[in-house]
Amino acid sequence: MLDPKSLRQDLDALVEKLRWRGYEFDVEKYHELEHRRKNLQEQTEELQARRNKISRDIGIAKSRGDDAGDLMHEVSTLGDDIKFRSSALSEVQLELQAMLGEIPNLAHESVPLGMNEEGNVEVRHWGMPRVSDFSFRDHVDLGESLGMMDYGFAGKIAGSRFVVLKGVLAGLHRALAQFMLDTHVREHGYSETNVPLLVNKGSLFGTGQLPKFEEDQFKTSEDPPLYLIPTAEVPLTNAVAGRIVEDAELPMRLVAHTACFRREAGSYGRDTRGMIRQHQFEKVELVHAVRPDESYESLEIMTGHAETILQKLGLPYRIITLCTGDMGFAASKTYDIEVWLPSQQLYREISSCSNTEDFQARRMKARWRNPETGKPELLHTLNGSGVAVGRALIGVMENYQNQDGSIEVPEVLRPYMHGLTRISK
Repeated sequence: MLDPKSLRQDLDALVEKLRWRGYEFDVEKYHELEHRRKNLQEQTEELQARRNKISRDIGIAKSRGDDAGDLMHEVSTLGDDIKFRSSALSEVQLELQAMLGEIPNLAHESVPLGMNEEGNVEVRHWGMPRVSDFSFRDHVDLGESLGMMDYGFAGKIAGSRFVVLKGVLAGLHRALAQFMLDTHVREHGYSETNVPLLVNKGSLFGTGQLPKFEEDQFKTSEDPPLYLIPTAEVPLTNAVAGRIVEDAELPMRLVAHTACFRREAGSYGRDTRGMIRQHQFEKVELVHAVRPDESYESLEIMTGHAETILQKLGLPYRIITLCTGDMGFAASKTYDIEVWLPSQQLYREISSCSNTEDFQARRMKARWRNPETGKPELLHTLNGSGVAVGRALIGVMENYQNQDGSIEVPEVLRPYMHGLTRISK
């Protein structure tokens, strides 16, 4: 959530920045609500001051033995008036709060301007895409020919955008997740965290999925509902919600491996084949909570941690900076990591690492105690995939395939696969 003061101080500049985020701010509505809020607040304060003065006059009158009946009647009338205006003020403030809740974060000054993915900028790439004298098969053909990837069974029990992995391929998927966790915990210093897969509405509001992306969430029929997590970012980031974190606890680095659930309501018809875009998938998620002046250094560190996974797996990838119009709702700056898929001859996203600055912290009321001032201040939060397990599986299958349809097991995963070097039918 943006600081309300920024709207009052330089609204025109903010509106222009939001336009580059693809968001049209309703200036007329905002001015109307702010006008009502200001008037009601002034009226309420004036009435409260009047009531306080009369209350003092009543005390003086009683101490003198004078009749205070008229004054007491006026206090009662003022009380009703104050109650009415306070209620109206609360309603206006709630409307303003709801309006603020739907405004995306502002982009950092280093983010390239652009309205869609065509404005993204490549930063660097690692590894060379594989060249072969045979035609690369995609992960669906490879998995089904091995008898280890079953979309028919998944469709029978759940519907479209699900898959059932079997045998050694299921083991490879598990090995990837375990390898990622071990790397981030043992080499990068993260604290492993096991979190609920169901969260409440407030948690999703805190990280920015609600209210804007309500249609993308799976939820229970309870009242109030619980929501299946779209990413472990939600429970992990909420570890600092409503807290004043002591300086000694920072930087805080958390990691979790979870299933994730998304309706993919905004991507109908996209990537319907295979595991690229599913309703249920697994990720190893990274979250940082840091001092404000360290958050952009932390973004580079987090991105490097995700890169380490792909480098250890020997998967070619590239890093791109998302432009203003292609970033996620809560992000101030995002690096996408895209892995090379030989069957498509394209780089496809496998991780996004984002700095949200104090955007989520303001929604969550997450603060740290600045030791220089002794006062609580908003901290900065970051999140990133370290990395998406299913997409890593796709990357391994396609980049390590052989002409006969078998798949080499990357060396770094062999200890997790009991020394297995090749997956064959």
